[in-house]
Amino acid sequence: MNWAIIALLLFGGLIFLILEIIVIPGSTIVGVLGFSMLVFGIVEAYIVYGNLAGNITLAITLLLSFVAVYYTLKSKTWKRAMLTDKITSKVNLIDSKLKPGDTGRTISRLATTGTAEFNGDFMEVHSLGTFIDHEKDIVIVKIEGNKIFVKLKNT
Repeated sequence: MNWAIIALLLFGGLIFLILEIIVIPGSTIVGVLGFSMLVFGIVEAYIVYGNLAGNITLAITLLLSFVAVYYTLKSKTWKRAMLTDKITSKVNLIDSKLKPGDTGRTISRLATTGTAEFNGDFMEVHSLGTFIDHEKDIVIVKIEGNKIFVKLKNT
């Protein structure tokens, strides 16, 4: 095995470890694969080129690993990777306007949860175990907490 293959194994292992830390944490498959590639590359350097080359390979790999983890964990790296969008959705605020017996229209298909419109307001609603297509007239059956249960108007 030549140095190019060993270097590719070590580089690929470092890339997989960085991916495990930043992009897909918790999967462990990519991390184990990256760690295995690093170990295999170092072991091959020892076997093929001897102790001196193996020790140098090990030292360089450890140094590059620490440098890669340091730059990966810097705050600027995380700021580029983090989600900065704000969530503007909210829980149904059911006020005294809505009550059982009120009618509305489905905006999305209710399978068994979806969106419906009541008096110009969009609300998340739950059907009583049945599927209801969009653009159907519905009626409120009951309200429990912040959940609105509906059925088709003509049933």
